[in-house]
Amino acid sequence: MNQKSDQPVFRISGAPRSLKADVRSREVRYLISMGVRTACFIGAFVTHGILRWLLIVAAFLLPYIAVVIANAGRERRNSAPPAFLPDHAGELPPAPNHARPPQNNAGTG
Repeated sequence: MNQKSDQPVFRISGAPRSLKADVRSREVRYLISMGVRTACFIGAFVTHGILRWLLIVAAFLLPYIAVVIANAGRERRNSAPPAFLPDHAGELPPAPNHARPPQNNAGTG
């Protein structure tokens, strides 16, 4: 049973994520980063010394980092994932080549 065809084969694993799912994941990454930024601002008000200044610097740098991380999406793949090529170990082996049993030719000779 040979089913070779010249028609293209489409693989669902090669399909990109939907635009809605991609935008949602970028929104979540951005909101998490902004939550960390808010925590840095609040932490800057309740701490003293060098930690206060580190939190202030982090609060000012996080918007840039958050935008870069959130916009890192929808890259095109250069190649499709490899196709599934099943091994043929599940096939039956070829039929054995049985030799005919020797015939007893009684009375010849």
